[in-house]
Amino acid sequence: MSEFNLDNITRTNIKKLVPYSSARSEYEGDAQVFLDANENSLGSLLQQNFHRYPDPLQKNLKEKISAIKNINIENIFIGNGSDEAIDLLIRAFCNPGKDEILIFPPTYGMYEVSAAINDVEIKEVLLTDDFELNIPAIKKTISDKTKIIFVCSPNNPTGNSFNENEIEDLLNSFNGIIVIDEAYIDFSDKTSWLEKLNQYPNLVILQTLSKAWALAGLSIGMAFASAEIIRILNKIKPPYNISAATQKLALQVLNDEEKAYQKIVIIKKEKAKLSEDLKAFDFIKKIYPSDTNFLLVKVNDATRLYKYLLTKNIVVRNRSNQPLCENSLRITIGTPEENVSLLQALKLYIA
Repeated sequence: MSEFNLDNITRTNIKKLVPYSSARSEYEGDAQVFLDANENSLGSLLQQNFHRYPDPLQKNLKEKISAIKNINIENIFIGNGSDEAIDLLIRAFCNPGKDEILIFPPTYGMYEVSAAINDVEIKEVLLTDDFELNIPAIKKTISDKTKIIFVCSPNNPTGNSFNENEIEDLLNSFNGIIVIDEAYIDFSDKTSWLEKLNQYPNLVILQTLSKAWALAGLSIGMAFASAEIIRILNKIKPPYNISAATQKLALQVLNDEEKAYQKIVIIKKEKAKLSEDLKAFDFIKKIYPSDTNFLLVKVNDATRLYKYLLTKNIVVRNRSNQPLCENSLRITIGTPEENVSLLQALKLYIA
């Protein structure tokens, strides 16, 4: 297989595209009077002043993320959730009606949705029965039209991480882009692929502040890749995709790393305890290993149990409609009190 060449897979119209130039991107100095962006100079009614447009490239936020992740700023893209990065990657490198992506169900649903929105074909290779990558089948499915492979590891909804050597095999043999979605990596004992980012020009790593950093309400996703790929993402993103308020609140949280790590420890302990406690119920057939903040649990009748829990004001996720996940519920690890409530409700369930 030929060597990876980013220029070869970038859409022609994207290479020719002249990105929108905002007032804030054209001037990056420290002026005191800003009369360039048609803002309301009298300010807003809010206590915080949000009458100025936000930094379009989120410099301060990237500097903090760079320090935490030990990754250069030019290798960081910040998006409106990981979903924005997924969409931009497909738009940049997949020609509508011509190219395709490759996914491995059961997996995160937005890869398929974003591809469908962009009129990009979706090829699938199911995971094996034990939720592992089927490498021989994957290699047979890859074609000249395959531009992006999405690998969710740790995987949602199965909770497991994939074999590192198998992923490296794909990185070395595929001349398109491989996206490793690490939304749940902070809950895992596995090493992030960030440590190998510089080894693979075709590697893109997705992470998020929604899970371990508890900022789902802000919806901040991160993509880490070569400087060339990041430049393309910045070229086609909306000018102000991350609001000033979001950037400010995210910085406040990122400035207290210790508190976030303490919460991760608590969640991992609660996960281990809940996993053990769930073994006491006969209607629970299997609790799958998890590198995430959730458990995938196989039960006798997932729909019936799901509806029963709703009567107790407890909402879990029924994943029975996903391949290989028949009669399976996905249970997010809650607070200690919420986990106790779940167990108490299960004790009253008549299977």
